[in-house]
Amino acid sequence: MAKFKKKITKNSEKLLIKAFIKEFKHIVLQKKKLNKRLSFVLAGGSSPLNLYKQLSKIKINWSLIDLFWGDERFVSKKSNNSNFKLVQKYLIKKIKINKQNIYAINTSKKNIDLSTLDYEQRIKRYFNNKKITFDLILLGMGLDGHIASIFLNNINPKNNKIVSHVVKKDFKRITLNLKVINKAKNIFLWLNNRNKSNIYKKNIYKKNINFNFLNKKNMKIFSIN
Repeated sequence: MAKFKKKITKNSEKLLIKAFIKEFKHIVLQKKKLNKRLSFVLAGGSSPLNLYKQLSKIKINWSLIDLFWGDERFVSKKSNNSNFKLVQKYLIKKIKINKQNIYAINTSKKNIDLSTLDYEQRIKRYFNNKKITFDLILLGMGLDGHIASIFLNNINPKNNKIVSHVVKKDFKRITLNLKVINKAKNIFLWLNNRNKSNIYKKNIYKKNINFNFLNKKNMKIFSIN
């Protein structure tokens, strides 16, 4: 079984959210003491929506936080399948944050290659073309065990690109690559129901699943008992 730095387990999503917010505030405070900005990579899908609702209520200076996305479907921002739209509805519209702090993936380009390149270039500029190390990456998990838009058939730990695109049966997707995720200072895996917690427990025994490639030292798992 893979060994992780820390696993936080609770018996309800409400308590799990409370534990997450405590950890999140601690990271925000540490960055504030250093007089530095916080780069926060958001997860897509429906799993973190209740978490985003509660994050929008906490008293922090969101103007010092920069929001990125771990992955996005190549659809319009107005689509119900857009990760940006979900975050906008449950978090962004409820907090005081400047537009320039929001690094959403631009899906209005002519094709997915241009959108992928655009997101990669914006990330490079943000880090001044130096080492790309996000402060916090929030990861959700699909029922098949995928994280971001990294699936079983497109895991490539040696991929040096920052961003890639992948074509699935349902959608074309743009995703941060595994190497970039693993370089983050903090990786939080969000397993907000027993079903996903059980899938995770089964998956970590498989040598070919995503979890075995994740940086365990910088990772904390938030899981339902």
